Amino acid sequence: MSGSGTVDDPWQLTTAPGTSAYTMHRDETADPPVLVCQVGSTTLKYHLSAIDDLTAWLREQGDWVDLGAADEQKPAQPGTVEAWGRDEANPVGGWYGLRKGYRGRFGMYLPPLLESLGLAELTHEKRNNRVRAV
Repeated sequence: MSGSGTVDDPWQLTTAPGTSAYTMHRDETADPPVLVCQVGSTTLKYHLSAIDDLTAWLREQGDWVDLGAADEQKPAQPGTVEAWGRDEANPVGGWYGLRKGYRGRFGMYLPPLLESLGLAELTHEKRNNRVRAV
């Protein structure tokens, strides 16, 4: 992975199928601290705690979990990373996404970051990708 995760040197990432490039960086000065995800001209923001929280949840699952990426306006498939990222029972009590209207796609953009950080293993198929903690 290239980049150190700062605004001046963001992580350079690709989606699980390898079809789309995007960047992410930490902004620890924001309240709450955020992960800023830049996909073309679209900016998404997620709680920075998502890195540790998602890793812990994947460890609890003990096996592969479907990504289930979906836009905010579409329902998330139960049992997927996307569904967990919206669940009221997760550590933030709901959406990890912070920008209303752009809170979805948690299952699309967080797992490749975890893989790049050495925290998870990700499949790289054209569709129906999965992730598990390492």
